[in-house]
Amino acid sequence: MNRIWLQNYPEGIPHDITDMANQYSSVTEVINQTCQRYASRYAYQCMGAAITYSEMQHYAVTLAAWLQSKGVKKGDRVALMMPNLLQYPVAIYAVMLAGACVVNVNPLYTSHELQQQLKDADAKTIIIADNFAHKLASVLPITPVSTVIVTGIGDLMGGLKGWFTNFAVKHIKKLVPAWNIPNAYYLKSIFAKNLHNSFKPVDTKHSDMACLQYTGGTTGKAKGAILTHGNLVSNLCQAYSWVKPHLSNSHQDCIVTALPLYHIFAFTANFLLFAHLGAKNVLIVIARDIPAMVKDLKNVPFTAITGVNTLFNGLLNNKDFYKLDFSKLKWALGGGMAVQTAVAKKWLEATGKPITQAYGLTETSPAVCINPMDSTDFNGSIGLPVPSTDVVIRNNGTENLGVNEQGELCVRGPQLSPGYWNNDQETANAYDEDGFFRTGDIARMDEKGYFYIMDRKKDMILVSGFNVYPNEVEEVATSHPDIIEAAAIGIPDQHSGEAVKLFVISRNFALTEQEVIEYCRNQLTGYKVPKSVEFREDLPRTNVGKVLRRVLKEEQQ
Repeated sequence: MNRIWLQNYPEGIPHDITDMANQYSSVTEVINQTCQRYASRYAYQCMGAAITYSEMQHYAVTLAAWLQSKGVKKGDRVALMMPNLLQYPVAIYAVMLAGACVVNVNPLYTSHELQQQLKDADAKTIIIADNFAHKLASVLPITPVSTVIVTGIGDLMGGLKGWFTNFAVKHIKKLVPAWNIPNAYYLKSIFAKNLHNSFKPVDTKHSDMACLQYTGGTTGKAKGAILTHGNLVSNLCQAYSWVKPHLSNSHQDCIVTALPLYHIFAFTANFLLFAHLGAKNVLIVIARDIPAMVKDLKNVPFTAITGVNTLFNGLLNNKDFYKLDFSKLKWALGGGMAVQTAVAKKWLEATGKPITQAYGLTETSPAVCINPMDSTDFNGSIGLPVPSTDVVIRNNGTENLGVNEQGELCVRGPQLSPGYWNNDQETANAYDEDGFFRTGDIARMDEKGYFYIMDRKKDMILVSGFNVYPNEVEEVATSHPDIIEAAAIGIPDQHSGEAVKLFVISRNFALTEQEVIEYCRNQLTGYKVPKSVEFREDLPRTNVGKVLRRVLKEEQQ
């Protein structure tokens, strides 16, 4: 295989991270070392309260010992269902210390979706925020769960602040619906116990399962991707190698963690990578509340932020965002969905720093490609493959395509999941005989080894035999000064088979369908121009804000 991207690697980045990854037996060992190295530093901050790395380890060991006392053993699945709270990273760490497997659950799930995931994962233990306990209560008898631990938002905020936060959330804001779970345990009470002497260290290695990470479900029923300790350690080392040449030990980095930690992007980039760097994670509980998030960041000298296009766009459409202090900002890392050129341009103008676009998948822990961290130009690419990673473009099977030829992007590397939990058929469908994972993304590689995502294979629109990529149409539409966001899908057409329909969120209520169509016509070939435009106040989304084109298609049927 001709890895032409290696000759264009920025200086200081290794071609292989095998030896580096082998220094750590597990994710647990990585976090243990981090907590000891940066013991006195603040690790996580949420709603003005913070805990140090030393405190994080203390709470995690306490919880791990308690879990062991309740019969949790190596390989067991423990579900975590909460937003970005101080106790979330503690719970992740504790589950891994106990040798168990983390099952991250989206708190926005309905009771039915929750029941399906708990049953699929065969999770017998769950740690859940009290805001969502009513969902669990309604389906608990038909799940495998026998141990329930409930936590309030303020449980680790300490003293009067913690008490008042829990009181306000429950009694003033009425954000905790009534629930009844007999024999439920309270996380705050567990943290108050002295259990350190009863904790039994567990020998964990690369091949052991660290997480069951369920896919976002953008194309249908969610599947549990098995992520081993080796997968996560490898991806951590790949990402660390990429940013290491740009690190400074003169001060502590501070990263904004607005993406939920239950999403693989934030899980690896924020919880693993930036913790490994000894950074402070500023946890944003509800990233959809942009005004509240901006207010939280008012007095925070943040140096980095991870996000998706939707988050960056939302911040840029908030007037108070422009009043923040960006003098310390070094990195803005975009992933999860394509960062649009118009958004990247506005971000650079507002903050003085570019958005560095990356690409990854749940099944790859997630990083596959990243742009150079010192690049100031937004080129629209997803960057170069990270060390120890093979990426090829294939056409209908195992035929490798050449430079600038479009086909399905396929990935192989140590960060790649061994397969889907209890789903041999889906695993067989997704993996080639030579170990490459079929991503379902249509892409091309240029002569320097940079990759460009054209679109999702399943989202491609076929107009009179011509391929139309929704991303391209959306990119043009959002360059219009009055359009905040857009989504393109294919709808049945008796003349062309399919036609492009565009959904638009506009800041100008006077904007018309014909004006949008004419704007697109000036920049797109005829068959790519939307045939119809529908204005919306919002669009269906995944938990991290990615637009669900599948749902838009279903609405048209």
